[in-house]
Amino acid sequence: MAVGFFGIAYFNNNPSLAGAVNQNAERVFIELAQILFNPWIAGILLSAILAAVMSTLSCQLLVCSSAITEDLYKAFLRKNAGQKELVWVGRMMVLVVALVAIALAANPENRVLGLVSYAWAGFGAAFGPVVLFSVMWSRMTRNGALAGMVIGALTVIVWKQFGWLGLYEIIPGFVFGSIGIVVFSLLDKAPSASMQQRFAEADAHYHTPPPVRATAE
Repeated sequence: MAVGFFGIAYFNNNPSLAGAVNQNAERVFIELAQILFNPWIAGILLSAILAAVMSTLSCQLLVCSSAITEDLYKAFLRKNAGQKELVWVGRMMVLVVALVAIALAANPENRVLGLVSYAWAGFGAAFGPVVLFSVMWSRMTRNGALAGMVIGALTVIVWKQFGWLGLYEIIPGFVFGSIGIVVFSLLDKAPSASMQQRFAEADAHYHTPPPVRATAE
């Protein structure tokens, strides 16, 4: 944030140097490093960007690969898959996710902030209502949760393509995802009595005030 504010002040006072930044504001750090510092120092500063990208990217690749392998492949496609098979599937998923990331980055119209905003809209609309209803409504069912996730994610994708009302996609996605949870949960069979009891116990525990400790006089 400090770099952004400094860049605004610097390039407003030096508009002749702001050509690249005006075209792409995400280059502000790169342009400032090249303009204000010796090339040797600028090289070190620019390498910090690559270091941050590599450290973040490695973690995200592993997380995506693990999630797809364990939560999708093993959970739904191959429940009896062995460890060796899962390792190879995980490696292939790393490659697939990396290729998708390269394809997204190759589009010159894409911006980091826009992609992050789009991704968080998808995450928020798909999982936000499920998390909220899971702790607030004991009638929510498994099928209701799945329907809410699918409807929320699809709403974000469709809303992004058409750009209705200029509204950020997470808002309609969250609303329609919540409606989907309620509708499909009510159409589904109610949760078991044991599940309802566990919810009631957790809710009672949450609303029970902590004991008051006696103070020594």
